[in-house]
Amino acid sequence: MPLSLATRLSWHCPEPTDILLQIEAAAEADQRLIEAALEHTPCASLRRVAAQDGIGTRIWLHHQGLFEVTYRAAVEVSRAAADLGGLIAVAPHQLPGEAVPYLLDSRYCAASRFVPFVEEGFEGLEGGEKIRALRDWIAAHYRYVSGSSNAQTTAVDSFVEGRGVCRDFAHTLICFARAAAIPARFASGYGPKVKPQDFHAVAEVYLADAAGQGGWHLVDATGMVDAATFARIGVGRDASDTSFLTSFGNAELRSMEILVSE
Repeated sequence: MPLSLATRLSWHCPEPTDILLQIEAAAEADQRLIEAALEHTPCASLRRVAAQDGIGTRIWLHHQGLFEVTYRAAVEVSRAAADLGGLIAVAPHQLPGEAVPYLLDSRYCAASRFVPFVEEGFEGLEGGEKIRALRDWIAAHYRYVSGSSNAQTTAVDSFVEGRGVCRDFAHTLICFARAAAIPARFASGYGPKVKPQDFHAVAEVYLADAAGQGGWHLVDATGMVDAATFARIGVGRDASDTSFLTSFGNAELRSMEILVSE
């Protein structure tokens, strides 16, 4: 069943400012854009560029004053959820180049800090079984608390506090997976069962099937979405690569409304 998306944002820039916007669902093999429209305040410049790993697009715009944008789309998701237990880890030396950056520490995900925890707490588990156990550990030990983190909160902070929002759940699972030498990346998107409704974040891990075919598989430690109910916007090393709005200057967010339904 298609997902219906509606996003409305407004912000104010007191001086001419460059903004990088990433709110449009990506057109991919496993999710088809049935229709999409972007309406916005006239501005000095607006152009689209490819996003991380060629998945989705970012929008560069240059503006001063109040800016309002409305994005509407219908997306048909054809992504099937894999059985994690049947997936196997790919040895690091056999990984494709695209997966290598997702083994390494990044701004919010100091995975190397979690190696002892993962090695000692999840010994004997491999591949998808380990990812499933790591996901379940987060679900059991973290509390979802709206407003409990900010742009400075790292996975280490979330681990210490045992709470966060979707980005923090995703950051922790990404760290755990990388600590187990399994590539993991951050994916932003839309989901109809996200509460409270917002841009949603999940982890995607690189694992292989029984035939040895490697690929990215969605894992949501919050349990709000699954592969079939997630419209991906973009991917990256962590939230810094997929922020819905990055300002290169002063920009005050005035309002944000997101509606997603099946």
